Amino acid sequence: MMLQGGCYCGAVRYVVDGEAFHSTLCHCRDCRRTAGAPAVAWFSAHTVEMRFSQGNPATFRSSAHVLRGFCPTCGTTLTYQDDRYPDEIDIATASLDDPESLPPQDHTFVQERLGWMHMADGLPEYARTRSGQDAAGPGIADAI
Repeated sequence: MMLQGGCYCGAVRYVVDGEAFHSTLCHCRDCRRTAGAPAVAWFSAHTVEMRFSQGNPATFRSSAHVLRGFCPTCGTTLTYQDDRYPDEIDIATASLDDPESLPPQDHTFVQERLGWMHMADGLPEYARTRSGQDAAGPGIADAI
């Protein structure tokens, strides 16, 4: 599968030539704050299968182990890298040329979801990450 995308202004473009995985809608406070949105859709790719085809993102550490990438010109949120998973990079789904082609498969960090953001899409919800101990199941996370 080949996916292409980039920032709003076109200064940074990327190509993913491989399988996307972990397509999610993240509700964590950090993602909301860095993107200025109520949630951020992400998908993961193997770092060896993703490359920037035009320009390069600016980066900053949002925590000790997380590096976030964004367009230095227009500010578009583009990437998320966790040092604990060096072979993976998360890419903002809405930055794809065709974001409809890769819809979220679950919700993560629903314990931090904004109270006025109600989801009724039936997708699995996780209090934090996808690890088994915090699986909330479809719709159950509203009670968290």
